[in-house]
Amino acid sequence: MPLSTLLRLLTVGLSLNLAAVAATADEAPRPRTDPQPIVSSWDDLTEGLATREDWEARRGTLRARYLELLRDQHKPERPPTALEVHESAIVDGLYERRLISYAVESDERCHAYLGIPLNREGPLPAIVALHGTTDRGKEQTAGLDGDPDKAFLDHLCRRGYVVIAPDHFVAGHRIPPEGSYETARFQAKHPEWTAVGKFTFEHSIAVDVLQSLAEVDPAKIGALGHSLGGHGSMFLAAYDERVQAACGNCSAAFFRQNRQALEWSRDRWYVYFKPLREGLLRGELPPIDFHEIMALAAPRAYLDVSGLNDGDRLTQRQRLLMLGKVADVYELVGAPENFAFFVHGRGHAAPHESRAVMYAFLDAQLQPAGAIATRRVEGE
Repeated sequence: MPLSTLLRLLTVGLSLNLAAVAATADEAPRPRTDPQPIVSSWDDLTEGLATREDWEARRGTLRARYLELLRDQHKPERPPTALEVHESAIVDGLYERRLISYAVESDERCHAYLGIPLNREGPLPAIVALHGTTDRGKEQTAGLDGDPDKAFLDHLCRRGYVVIAPDHFVAGHRIPPEGSYETARFQAKHPEWTAVGKFTFEHSIAVDVLQSLAEVDPAKIGALGHSLGGHGSMFLAAYDERVQAACGNCSAAFFRQNRQALEWSRDRWYVYFKPLREGLLRGELPPIDFHEIMALAAPRAYLDVSGLNDGDRLTQRQRLLMLGKVADVYELVGAPENFAFFVHGRGHAAPHESRAVMYAFLDAQLQPAGAIATRRVEGE
C-alpha cells in the first residue's frame, strides 16, 4: 500500500474516532452533583457528638484509654530535675548551645542539648525537639551529625526559640549494652510499663526543664519531631497540656488500616507497646487509635506532615481520611484554625517545604503577633 494511501486512511480513522467521542459527550453530558458524604472507619471519633460538651465527655473516656495504652499507672515517681550543664558553645554569634543532663528517674539521667538565643528581650517561646531513629540522637537535632535537614534545634534557635533536644532513652548518651534502640533492658526494669509511656514521660520532664528557665515563657511551649520523634510529639501533646503547639513530621502509621500493625508490639529490638502483642496476634486492636490520640490535643494547635509515598500507599491515603476527621473535632470545639496537615510526595524526609510549613505553624502559634504580621508598603 502506498504511503500516501496509508496516511489518508489513518487521518480518516482519527477523524471518525474524534467525532465519536464528541458525539458521546454531546449525548451524555456530565451531570452537576452535590458533594457526597465521605464514610470511613475514622467516623467513630465524632459519632453521636453534636456539641462541645459532648466532645468533652468523650474526651474524658479517650484520655483514660490513652493513659491505659501507655500503662501510665506504672510510671515511676517524677524526680526533681537536678539540671547540670556539662559544656557550652556559642554558635555563629546567635545562640548558646549547652550540653545538659537532668534526672528522669531516681537512677537515670537524660542528656540533651539546650539552645538559647543570645539576642532576646524577655522570655522566649520554647520547643521540645525530638529526633528520629538515629544512633547519635540529639547530635543530629543540634546539627552536629547526620542529616542537616533535621537539625531542628539549630534552625529554631535561629528563629528565636529556646530549644531542648533530648536523647531518646535508648540513643545517644544512653545506648544500652545490647545496642541502640534495644528496649529489652527497659522492659526488664519496668515490665508493666511501655516504651511509649517511658519516652512520653521523659519528654514531659523536658517541658519541666524548659519551664524552669528564666529565658523561657512557660505559657509558650511547643513540640516538633521527625519519624520516631514525629509521633513522639503527638503522644506528648496528647499527654501534657502545657504543650500549646505540636508538629509531627513523618509519624508512624496507626493501628487500624495498617498491614503492619503488629510492628507496634514486635518481639524484637524496639518494642513500643509490649502488652498489646497477644491481642494483635488475635487480630484485636486496642480501644484507642491515632485519630483519637491526636484529637486529645484539641483545641491546642497540631500540625501533621506526611508523605503519600512514605510506606504503604493505601495506609497513607487512609491517613488523609483520618486527618479530615480530626479536623471535625477542631471544628466542634471552635478552633478550626489550630489544626492543619501538609501532605507531600518526598517520602520519609524533612525537606525544605515541610520545614517551612512546620516552622511557620509554630511561629503563628507561639511567637508574638508582631513577629508574623504583614505590612503595607510605605510611600506614594
